[in-house]
Amino acid sequence: MDKTKLSGRHAIVGVGEAGLGDAPAGATALSLQCRAARDAVLEAGLSLTDIDGVFAHWDDRANALLVAEYLGIHPRYVDNTVVGGQSNITHLVHAMAAIEAGLCDVALVTYGSTQRLDRSRSRGGHVQDPRSPISQFTLPYGMLNPVGYYAMLAQLYQHRHGGAPEHLGEVALAARRWAQLNPNAAVRTPLTMEDYLSSPVIADPLRKLDICQINDGAGAMILTSASRARDLARRPVSIRGFGDTYRHHLTPLGTADWLDDDALRTVADEALAMAQMDRQDIDLVQIYDAFTINVLVALEALGFCEPGGAGAFVGGGRIAPGGTFPLNTSGGGLSFNHSGQFGMQLMIEAVRQLRGECGSRQVPGARTCLVQAGGMVMSAYMVMVLDAD
Repeated sequence: MDKTKLSGRHAIVGVGEAGLGDAPAGATALSLQCRAARDAVLEAGLSLTDIDGVFAHWDDRANALLVAEYLGIHPRYVDNTVVGGQSNITHLVHAMAAIEAGLCDVALVTYGSTQRLDRSRSRGGHVQDPRSPISQFTLPYGMLNPVGYYAMLAQLYQHRHGGAPEHLGEVALAARRWAQLNPNAAVRTPLTMEDYLSSPVIADPLRKLDICQINDGAGAMILTSASRARDLARRPVSIRGFGDTYRHHLTPLGTADWLDDDALRTVADEALAMAQMDRQDIDLVQIYDAFTINVLVALEALGFCEPGGAGAFVGGGRIAPGGTFPLNTSGGGLSFNHSGQFGMQLMIEAVRQLRGECGSRQVPGARTCLVQAGGMVMSAYMVMVLDAD
């Protein structure tokens, strides 16, 4: 199929967030995402009766049906696809397909988590079915999941390309500077390179400040056709291109080369080709920064710099406020919020930037954004290109 025929045919027309950081006592993932959904629907100038497709996930089952029941929606189409942190963006692609097929007209995409409130996150990861590969071959040996895998990725990167701890530190510092401009950020205190280098090592070479926040939070997006979007309350943000691929579940042990498997480069090329854009056409970039190493690896794999060049690329405040390459303008998962599946927050920040609604952190004249998200442990890859309609 020629995906360029889908370019610009669908738009995000409303977004909402709730419970960011520390959710109030008694909140649930369901209640938070339904609050976010209400805000997104109102922002779009729609009502709940207009929603006929529901796409939802959190740590539960039949999530879309729960959201629909809570909101009093009787959808024609539901989707609970789970592929890790990019699930919400995968839902947007599925919603586009459903709208094209006539299965729904207005899609609600939600995600919510109370992992901080519930104290449900541990360094070892979630307990899996004892018969699963992760429970048989990694958890019994003390693997920190997922931080252990990304520490190995960082070691591989440093072995192959060299690089100093300060290169990872530049990513953490830039995120914090953006977060200081974001009133909703979980952490806004100043951060210096000395602070970064003195933070404890959790899994060599990753320090505490290389690792994302553990927060509560929920988000929602409304997607519809571009033709309908033009008549709604807010400026629509068009989906111009996307590329995605899915490789394995939670154990990336069969991957030949964690740095050079071409997965991310391939989907980036697909997304840009569909959007009929080049990399120099992109005004800002949002990268899933569960760990600082993700940003360095992604910048190279996405083609914004050469292999081994990301450390120099991010130096000198280039990706921080006032720099020439605006990246993770909310403060990212490292300083803004990471409520489990950060793809939702990446998309919401991209939409707000392209609508010019980000106040002191607004990127002047931003009209295009590339969003990159992953899922599970180097398991899924997604790139989406957005344009201010």
